[in-house]
Amino acid sequence: MFDKMKQLMEMQKKMQEMKRQLDSTAFEAASSDGLVVVTMNGSQEIQAVSLKEEATQAQKSLLEKSIKDAYNRAIKRSHEIARQKMQEVSGLDLPGLL
Repeated sequence: MFDKMKQLMEMQKKMQEMKRQLDSTAFEAASSDGLVVVTMNGSQEIQAVSLKEEATQAQKSLLEKSIKDAYNRAIKRSHEIARQKMQEVSGLDLPGLL
């Protein structure tokens, strides 16, 4: 029983460290047309949104589509990073987890 508690506490410490690493991990994801670049951390918080100069000339609907595309790509990338970190901590590859 004590061994299980100890293992759970160790896993909790590892998960807290993984959360700190995700918070400090930043990455960029660009829309498929390259007009919008979203910078996000591993906790899925938007750090910055950058528009290429050509974006100011783009139509509103195209720009909206580009922002949505870049954001969705950033979310997918954050899931990949979280899965990799989880695999490092647990030693398991759980593809449906995130």
